Amino acid sequence: MKKLITIGTVLVLAIGGSVWFFMKDNAEPAIAKSVTATVEKGDLEVQISGSGSVAAINSEDITSSITGEVDEVLVEKNELVEKGDELITFTDGSDPITAPFDGTVTTMDVEEGDRVSSSEVLAHVTDYKKLKTTISVDELDVPSVKKGQTVEIKASAFEDETFTGEVTSVAKEGTYENGVSSFDVTIKIDKPGDIKIGMSTEVSILTTSVKDALYVPIEAVQIDGEEKYVNIQQSDTTEGAASTKKVVETGISNDRYIEITSGLEEGQFVSLPITINESSTGSGVEGMRGGQGGEVRMQSGSGMPSGGMPNGGGMPSGKGGQ
Repeated sequence: MKKLITIGTVLVLAIGGSVWFFMKDNAEPAIAKSVTATVEKGDLEVQISGSGSVAAINSEDITSSITGEVDEVLVEKNELVEKGDELITFTDGSDPITAPFDGTVTTMDVEEGDRVSSSEVLAHVTDYKKLKTTISVDELDVPSVKKGQTVEIKASAFEDETFTGEVTSVAKEGTYENGVSSFDVTIKIDKPGDIKIGMSTEVSILTTSVKDALYVPIEAVQIDGEEKYVNIQQSDTTEGAASTKKVVETGISNDRYIEITSGLEEGQFVSLPITINESSTGSGVEGMRGGQGGEVRMQSGSGMPSGGMPNGGGMPSGKGGQ
């Protein structure tokens, strides 16, 4: 019985010690640390993206303008035609039906001797060489989209190719759904190549860009009232290093980088603040897992966006506009 009591006492002490250890571990205060990013120089671009599908710019039903009898059908289905080519003539000598543009006769629904009515659809012509894609753009972004802007296009069937295009029209009326209005933006594909009607596309519209811009990761810039600032480090090593607050002026930005128009020089190091919950075991308690053990969370407040940074809070990969 004594042995059992001793073992029970040891177990109670062990469990109690474990509970105290983990409570102590969880009670460790969050320690403010930071990683750095370099002020870089390059082309910075702002793009609006969307998904769409391919359609023909010119695709038209051919209708009769008279009621009468067909004299001759001069073309066949799948035949190539040029603008102005005669397609159908009438026995009464009325003006023949001609091709409205260069293209392919995709349907021909009448024969010699058929009697047709005014406005009846007789054929269809499609131009497969001139293609477009249409995407839906959010009402907050559509003011930045203008006719003539350059577009990059990826087609799902050609993953290794990038096609170019140009914005040809922006809808004057939007579609309202789930509390948000969106507007159709139509893009002409410059050289469609083997792209076919109906294929899906991913589109990036270049709305603005700056050549040789100074830029930093967008989370480096913090806000205090109407003032924007960064914290400058003397090197890319932040252990024990003091930072200096520097007021800056900013220009364009995308979802990764922001232009610095005043206050910084190329090659300087700026802090990217994070919060790490450290413990005696070196593992964190909350937040997103970092790359070197420890839990990483972006600081909230002071203009910093919340949410964890990948790979232990490092600088985002890639460069703006490159």
